[in-house]
Amino acid sequence: MPDPIIVILAAGLALAVWQIWAQGRFVRDLSDSIRRRQAFLQDYTPGFWDRKRWRRFRADLNRLIDDDKRLRSDRAAQVGQLQATLENIQEAVLIVNESNEIVLANDSFRNRFAGGREVLGEPLERVCPGSAFVAYMGDVREGRGEVRRQIEFDLAGGAIWAEATGSAVPDFAEEPSELTLFVLHDITRLKHLESVRREFVANVSHELRTPLSMIKGYVETLADGDESVSPEDRRRFLATIRKHTERLNALVEDLLTLSRLEGRRQQLDHEPVALGTLLREIVASYRDAGVAPAVRFELNLEPGELPVRVDVPRITQVFENLIDNALKYASHDPLIEIGARAEAGRVRVWVKDDGIGIPA
Repeated sequence: MPDPIIVILAAGLALAVWQIWAQGRFVRDLSDSIRRRQAFLQDYTPGFWDRKRWRRFRADLNRLIDDDKRLRSDRAAQVGQLQATLENIQEAVLIVNESNEIVLANDSFRNRFAGGREVLGEPLERVCPGSAFVAYMGDVREGRGEVRRQIEFDLAGGAIWAEATGSAVPDFAEEPSELTLFVLHDITRLKHLESVRREFVANVSHELRTPLSMIKGYVETLADGDESVSPEDRRRFLATIRKHTERLNALVEDLLTLSRLEGRRQQLDHEPVALGTLLREIVASYRDAGVAPAVRFELNLEPGELPVRVDVPRITQVFENLIDNALKYASHDPLIEIGARAEAGRVRVWVKDDGIGIPA
């Protein structure tokens, strides 16, 4: 007959082994549920809690797992919405980490700065070489300098000017990391227009300075009343002043016309006119004014009057501009041909000179 003490010890050992096994199974099942983020459904007592406390623990655990799944789903939806929003805006947007690696870039950035290729994970210095933007990134991280900065990017496809705006943003990755958001607004066209404007102002200033200096010099000579100036020279001085005054007036009229065209307020008043007669009158005005007495004008007009509907002052200005250019660049023995010919319900007109021509 077995000894009662041995039986009790064996039963206690078996109970202890069972509890250790149950607790180990509980820990494994609990770990798997947390790792898979699935509800913990086991309905047994692991051996060291009563059923009431166990049910409350299981309910709290499942609620935490559900909350974690919901938060992860909401975060994924927010990241997806952010990505979709960034893809649909015209400005180039990118997010870089503390190592200057690109974490996020929209289509505008890839198309303008990376030739359309995927750039996630690449160092920004490789995608956008140059020290100016890297220096600006450092200033943004340190909170120094201006909020916006105009930066030139020297890319393989050509230089791009962009107005950069940067700010630090919280990370939405698993591991904490300092991220910085940059928005790049392409201002290349504005920079080109600024250059054109500066060149235009310089050219206009040069064109105005020459006749003004000539007029000023002759007026001062006449105003001084020097008796050594003969009447013939006075008439010549006045003729020169008139010529340069007309040149100034023409420049001002060109500027006003350009302003009206830029403002798109130019309206054409069409009226019927005989184009042949109009061209003869324009050529006669040049001959009568004696602007270019050495120039030979040749009219190459089709027989007939060539009736058209045009804005007479504007079309006259067009022909005068072409003739003035021909006079400016004509040869030493200039010949300017003005022609018109009817073709398929339209009229083709031309002004031709024997000067240096215009490059293709």
